[in-house]
Amino acid sequence: MADKAKKEEVQVEDTATQNEVATKPQKEVSLKESNPEKFLEEFNWHNYEEGIDPIDDGKLEEFEKLVAENFVDTLDDEVVEGKVVYITDRDAIIDINAKSEGVVSLNEFRYNPDLKVGDKVEVLIDVREDSTGQLILSHRKARTIKAWDRVNAAHDEGTIVNGYVKCRTKGGMIVDVFGIEAFLPGSQIDVKPIRDYDVYVGKTMEFKVVKINHEFKNVVVSHKALIEADIEEQKKEIIGQLEKGQVLEGVVKNITSYGVFVDLGGVDGLVHITDLSWSRINHPNEIVELDQKLNVVILDFDEDKTRIQLGLKQLNPHPWEALGEELKVGDKVKGKVVVIADYGAFIEVAEGVEGLIHVSEMSWSTHLRSAQDFVNVGDEVEAVILTMDKEERKMSLGIKQMTPDPWTDITTKYPVGSRHKGVVRNFTNFGVFVELEEGIDGLIYISDLSWTKKIKHPSEFTNIGDTLEVVVLELDVEGRKLSLGHKQTEENPWDKYEDEFAVGTKHTASIDEVVDKGATIKFNEDIVAFVPSRHLEKEDGSMLKKGDEAEFQIIEFNKEFKKVVASHMVIHKEEEAKIVKEAVKKQATAQDESKTTLGDANAALQALKDKMDGKK
Repeated sequence: MADKAKKEEVQVEDTATQNEVATKPQKEVSLKESNPEKFLEEFNWHNYEEGIDPIDDGKLEEFEKLVAENFVDTLDDEVVEGKVVYITDRDAIIDINAKSEGVVSLNEFRYNPDLKVGDKVEVLIDVREDSTGQLILSHRKARTIKAWDRVNAAHDEGTIVNGYVKCRTKGGMIVDVFGIEAFLPGSQIDVKPIRDYDVYVGKTMEFKVVKINHEFKNVVVSHKALIEADIEEQKKEIIGQLEKGQVLEGVVKNITSYGVFVDLGGVDGLVHITDLSWSRINHPNEIVELDQKLNVVILDFDEDKTRIQLGLKQLNPHPWEALGEELKVGDKVKGKVVVIADYGAFIEVAEGVEGLIHVSEMSWSTHLRSAQDFVNVGDEVEAVILTMDKEERKMSLGIKQMTPDPWTDITTKYPVGSRHKGVVRNFTNFGVFVELEEGIDGLIYISDLSWTKKIKHPSEFTNIGDTLEVVVLELDVEGRKLSLGHKQTEENPWDKYEDEFAVGTKHTASIDEVVDKGATIKFNEDIVAFVPSRHLEKEDGSMLKKGDEAEFQIIEFNKEFKKVVASHMVIHKEEEAKIVKEAVKKQATAQDESKTTLGDANAALQALKDKMDGKK
């Protein structure tokens, strides 16, 4: 049995060896081996020297075509389109037909949470081969490059782009356009002023790229530019149809202190504050409010129809036309003070109907004051119609006519010589105005203020508001003038001074002040006398000085001009004069008795004269 098995094993090995020999391929004999002469004859020495083997032209063209269609040149820094082939927890695997697939972090696709396998995305080759041999791509950089290309194209071509308003910033909004943060100025959001910017946050709107700063990579967009383009077309159509007197509907666009701007559908017009209401108003917001729709009438416009003047009050009849025919001059009316000026006050007697009360018609007093002294804005007053012109729409009123004219019985109340008390109301350079009662003023001339004081201006004697006692000096009923006096309320002290300080009377006093050309002396509070320089000479020939006490003689007294002149010199000269006079008299008597010669008499007179002149 063993021998039989061994024999079978040997037979199997022989069979396997035969099969191996039978299946082994036979070596191909080359031309070089089979026919060396022919091989050398056909050998391409050029290809041998260049080191390349010949390739069929057809195969070469097919290979170049496949490369052009499928292979990506990873050396070029260009944006290419790739296909998402796999998504991991952190990355997206992108096929860009390169030697290997690229990797993009999922962080770059946060804006697109719906990214899935099969989506086509734009990428930029960031790293051709990292340390692990991986191709690294960037979707964010690709988006930025493409976005700038699109933004520049939109700016150059003037095309409209969509943008997402991300948030509010100082002076405007931040808008996402193609992944680029662009600035939208507040003035470029809308044609009308924006009061609430937050309502635009989170909205997708259409914009126009108006400015690009390539140096700082800044983009400015405008939504207003798109609106203006539409409005400009509407504006041309509206302007072409404008006519004076035409009534249009508009929307209040802006309110200022001087008027209201109304949007007529792309064209703005101004309603001046005076054209809002027939009545006076302080501010336009008393009549209208923002975004209010209202009808206005076209009053006027310039040649280009760019400045349009509108009116609101003109849509209603003028209030003067509603005045009844029964209202006439002399009637009493009630109204409210709406405006006060220096010359008077305007009273609204009916809505839109005003009358002027001139300040001269506010009081019977001829001494005019300001209108503010009589009325205030908002006061309710009653007045009498003095004049009325419905065509000119003017009315003058008076409130002093509501009381009797105080001058009607002036002669009875204030006869000449009567004494009264009045209040100082005003000063002038020549006197003081004193009010005896409302409507009755009188003037005290400066010369009638004091008997004794020399007054240069009334303010030296009294103050405004003081009460003075007066006497009526003159009365002019037709001229409505009263002449008053204050000093006449007392006796004139100069009447008694006329006797007390008569010429020749002597009084003792001290030199008060030395002045130009003389000195002054005070005899009492009222009498200040002047002493000429030569009359200050004393008996010994010296001159009186300030503070020296001496006896003075009055040599001039004028009650009318309150002038007193005194002299010290005449007192001692008077004694000498008496001696001379007596000597002359004695000499004459002696002459008669002794029949002296003329020469002797002359010698005696000359001796006396020399003595009086102070000669020895």
